[in-house]
Amino acid sequence: MPQLLDKTQDIDFHSEKYKDAYSRINAIVIEGEQEAHENYITLAELLPKHKDELINLSKMESRHRKGFEACGRNLKVTPNIDFAKKFFLGLHENFKNAAAEGKVVTCLLIQSLIIECFAIAAYNIYIPVADDFARKVTEGVVKEEYSHLNFGEVWLKENFETAKTELEEANRQNLPIVWKMLNEVADDAIVLAMEKEALVEDFMIQYGEALSNIGFTTRDIMRLSAYGLKAA
Repeated sequence: MPQLLDKTQDIDFHSEKYKDAYSRINAIVIEGEQEAHENYITLAELLPKHKDELINLSKMESRHRKGFEACGRNLKVTPNIDFAKKFFLGLHENFKNAAAEGKVVTCLLIQSLIIECFAIAAYNIYIPVADDFARKVTEGVVKEEYSHLNFGEVWLKENFETAKTELEEANRQNLPIVWKMLNEVADDAIVLAMEKEALVEDFMIQYGEALSNIGFTTRDIMRLSAYGLKAA
């Protein structure tokens, strides 16, 4: 795979600069998978008809977390989990509050669309510049993340007419948080040879496709996406 070799040959995975940035990026993916694990357990309580499927998704996220923990150990890096918890705090609090109010639509938008699209975008951009061990782990994870995205898409599509207004409000509240998160991690991502512009582009593609699959028109998607761009 010469393309991958070209992209990684100049990266020193064991330099102090790389390991310092990796301590935060690795923590973010570990914490992101842990948040997802907990969120799907909560969704299983909110959607008892889908309990078994959602519990299976939560178990999958837990396996992903363990895989990324192994990536950190492979590079002898201790993940900065305190940083990662603060990084996810905005989405975490919004999900928690929505769940307490029984707002299933908002919870699904945050977890099954925003967080999953964020993860898929990050993994897609990371894979070509990852070390060999992390690349294999991440390639396995990203294939499974699409099934998590699909659950939210299918449920929201089936309930689109009644969910549309709440989806738009949840998008307005939560999409700007994603751009703040991307800005916060941009410098560390560059150290790992991940470009912020590529992350933004990939996220917008994944998120736009998800909104389209649910039932939003192209015009709707452009309008909904603008809430994020204002904060970029």
